[in-house]
This record gives sequence, C-alpha cells and structure tokens, in this order.
Amino acid sequence: MALVGGGQGAFIGRVHATAAVLDNRAELVAGALSSDPERARASAPSYDIAPERAYGSYQELVDGEAARGDDERVDFISIATPNHTHFEIAHLALQAGFNVICDKPMTFDMEQAESLRKAVEESGAVFAVTHNYTGYPMVRQAREMIAANELGEIQAIRSQYLQGWLRTRIELEGQKQSAWRTDPEKSGAAGAFGDIGTHAFNLARYMSGLMPESVIADLRIFAEGRELDDYGHAVIRFGNGAMGTVTVSQISHGRENDLRIEIDGTEGSLSWSQEEPNKMMVRHNGRPHQLYTRDPNAAHMNEPGAAACRLPSGHPEAFLEAFANVYRSAYDAIVERLTGGSFESKDTVYPNVYDGAEGMFFIQQCVASSAQGGESLPLSYDGARR
Repeated sequence: MALVGGGQGAFIGRVHATAAVLDNRAELVAGALSSDPERARASAPSYDIAPERAYGSYQELVDGEAARGDDERVDFISIATPNHTHFEIAHLALQAGFNVICDKPMTFDMEQAESLRKAVEESGAVFAVTHNYTGYPMVRQAREMIAANELGEIQAIRSQYLQGWLRTRIELEGQKQSAWRTDPEKSGAAGAFGDIGTHAFNLARYMSGLMPESVIADLRIFAEGRELDDYGHAVIRFGNGAMGTVTVSQISHGRENDLRIEIDGTEGSLSWSQEEPNKMMVRHNGRPHQLYTRDPNAAHMNEPGAAACRLPSGHPEAFLEAFANVYRSAYDAIVERLTGGSFESKDTVYPNVYDGAEGMFFIQQCVASSAQGGESLPLSYDGARR
C-alpha cells in the first residue's frame, strides 16, 4: 500500500497506517506523507518507507508506482489528508488504475463527489471510505439484528456526536488539526457537521438501512469569529415514515468522542455508545433489559458481529480494530479484483463511494436548510445504496 498524508504532526494518517497492517494483509511500502516535499521525505523513516519510495508529492507517488511492474507496484492508495485535497488525489489514483481507501468526508463538495463516483464506476476499482465506526463488532451486530427484523419496524433514530475540543478558538493558537477543520477553503461548507456529523449520519444509515427522504437543519457558530459551524441539529424523515435526529457539537464541555445512537422499533430498541463500544443495550417493554457484550463465541452474537471480533470477550477492542475492520472488508474486494473475480461495488460491508457521495449530499442539504431558516429539503440521493 501507499499512504498520502500522515507526515510529522498528523493524526489520522498514523491511524490509517496502523489499522491497514493490523491483520498482516498489507504492507506500507510507499508514501507521499506531506504536501511539503522536504517534510514528506523526512517523515518516511518513521514508517520504514525506503528512500526511493518516499515521494515528494502525490503526483510523484502515482506516477512512480504506476511505472513499476505489476508485481511491485502498490495495490491500493490510502488518502489521509485534509478534505480539499481528497478529490484530486483519488481521481488521479483511479485514472492510474489503483484501488483507493479514502478518509471522510469523501470530497470538498457535491460536484466533486458526483465526479468521483463516476470515475470509480468507469475504473472498476475498489473504493472505500473510512467511516470507521461501521467496523465495530456491536455496530455490525446491530445492523444484522435490524435487517433480521428483531426490533420490528424502525420508527425512530437518535444519533449524536459530541466533542468539546473546539470550545475556544484553538485554531488561532497554531493547533494544526483545528486550523484546517475550521477553514472553509480546506474543510468545505461545513465545520462540525462535515467533520463528525457525517459519522453520525452514516452510522444511522448503516445500522438501520432506512432511506432518508427529507431534512430540516439548524447549524450554529458559538465560538465568536469562527467561520464554520461548531454545533447543530438535523431532523430527518425516512422513507418508511420513521423520524431521525442528528445532533453534533464540538463545543460541549467535557465531551471527548461521544458518538452514540439509539434506535426504536415496534418490537424493541437498542442503544450503543462509541466510548463503551464492547456493549450494546437491547430493550423490550415488560422484559428485563439485555446487555449484549462483544463475545465472538457467545450464542447471542450473529455472524457479522462475531466475524468483526479479534479477541475473546473481556479484552477491549476499540477504535483501531474498528478502523482495521473497514480495511479488512475492503481487502476482500481488492483481492477479488486482483485475481479476476467479481466483487459487489455498491452493497458492500465497508462504506463505499456511494456512501461517501451520500454523506456529501447530507452536508450540502443541511447547510442549505440551515441557511434558509430551517427549510425542509430533500435528502433522497439517487446514487445511495438501497
């Protein structure tokens, strides 16, 4: 594999590099680790990348790897850079025949998302988006339970992602991660809703399988002088009549990565929290609450949930393992492509280009709804997985 991004001072690039090799199914051998050529090459030794494959730019990386023989060139390129760079890197990689694993949000805007979706379809490449929370065993357990109608018809979804790290304007103090996330020229039209709201929306879609129809959103800026939203709500109506809410904050005191979801059905409900990821509560009126724990050998675990586990119960599995599960699911498709087999490009276990495009549509419509005073806008994206 090759990595774009992840140089000195980066966060998510190191996560990608760690998760990608967790199951010993890939090896990081090439990289363009920074937009600064000198820093890119200086960062390579920390990843054990040989000097001849430590490229000064993503263009050099794509050209250099494409020129290598089939047995030597990388099989896929991972993109772990700020939002505004995703499209150009991914598009160039696809044109050169590489499979791509890209961080979220997939692109800078909806126009780029549509163009990238078409490029993936034309190339026949595997394209995964690292909405990594879909990789948690209990999330995949819940998804299968809902698909099997164990909760009955889904009527309500409450998804939230609360953080507090942007309570003050640390982007003015040289904090690298906050600087680009709060810059509309690098982050896009949304701040918190683009950064973590897409996770909360994607989790609701992935677990429930429901198709959204419309959205009403109210996005706010509470840190004085900031240009992009740091708090907001979205109310979603789904195709079956179910209601959903997405609440997002990066200014809530004491909140770290409080992503949680509650889903109500006619026969039962469930709740899951990312900060306690190995547990899930299932409730039925008139019966004791059931605490599902992550246990690959337990009778209560279904096949998708158990397959996402690596360790016996009681040994916590969390963020990195979930991230690695997205990679592992994508690897299965990459192997199929490399060996001449067929793979499903739309209804995949891992989040794909269609999910990425739908996430961009969610951002676009929420920003527009808020700008129009909470106008109800369509949220049904034609290219979404069904």
